[in-house]
Amino acid sequence: MNHAAPAVTVESLRVADARLHYEVRGSGPLVLLTAAPMDARSFEQLADRLATEHTVLTTDPRGIHRSPVDDPDRDSTPELRADDLARLLTHLDAGPAVVLGSSGGAVSALALVQTHPELVHTVIAHEPPLDELLDEREELRARTEDIIATHLSGDVLGAWRKFLAVANIDLPEEAIEQMFGGDRDPQEVADDHFAHAHMLRATTRWQPDIGALRTASTRVVVGIGEESAGQLCDRTSRALAAALGIEPTMFPGDHVGFTSEPDAFVARMRAVLDR
Repeated sequence: MNHAAPAVTVESLRVADARLHYEVRGSGPLVLLTAAPMDARSFEQLADRLATEHTVLTTDPRGIHRSPVDDPDRDSTPELRADDLARLLTHLDAGPAVVLGSSGGAVSALALVQTHPELVHTVIAHEPPLDELLDEREELRARTEDIIATHLSGDVLGAWRKFLAVANIDLPEEAIEQMFGGDRDPQEVADDHFAHAHMLRATTRWQPDIGALRTASTRVVVGIGEESAGQLCDRTSRALAAALGIEPTMFPGDHVGFTSEPDAFVARMRAVLDR
C-alpha cells in the first residue's frame, strides 16, 4: 500500500547536557514513538501512517546519531532518557500523549510513566529488556558485561554475536557480517560504541516500580511481537505483564515489527488505542 509522506518538521531541543533531535509530523492527538538505541529513522514508516490522524513525535535518544551529548562518557540511563522525553512533551505542550516505546525505548517510556504520569495517558511498552525480572538475572548481568568488554576490546562483530545470542535472535553469519562488519559509516560505529558502552548496562539493569506502574493514572500496555516467541524480550515482557497483573498484547512481526510490517502494526496499534 502506498502512503503519501506527510510534511515533517525537524527541530532540536537543548537540555542541560544534550541537544535532542526530534521530528513532528501530522495533526491530532499526540503520539510519541521512542526507541533506544534505535533512532527516529526506525519509526518513519509507522509515523507516516499514524500522522493521518495524530501528531507524531519521534526523536533520537541522547548520545545517538543527531542527539549529541556534552559528556560522551556519561551513561544514558532510563531516568535520563525519561527526563528528555518529559522535556520534549512539555516543550510541545500537546499532551497527555500516547507513548509507544520499543526495546530500550520501552524502558525509557516506563521510567517516564513513573516520574511524569500526567504526561502520558497510554504507554505501550513493546518488548522492554527488563532482565532483572527474570530468574536468570545474575547470568544475564555477567553476559551483558561480557558483551561490553568484548566491544571495548575492539571486537565489534564478536560483541554483536554475543548480544544476539543473549537476545535469542538467530541471524545468519553473513547477515551479521553485513550489518556490523566491513566498512561502516563512522556515525554507525559511534552509535554502536555508545549503545554498548553507555546504554546497555543501565537499561537492562533498570528495575520498574511495579506498584507505581499499577497505580498510575496512565494505562499500561505490554506489547510482544507475534514472531518473538522464546526470545529474551518475549520473556521479560511476559514477566512484566505478570507482575502488573495484565495480559500482554500481541503485535505483528518480531522485536522490530513496526519496521517490517508497518501496515499491520499500525492497525493493531489503532485497535489497542480504541479499547
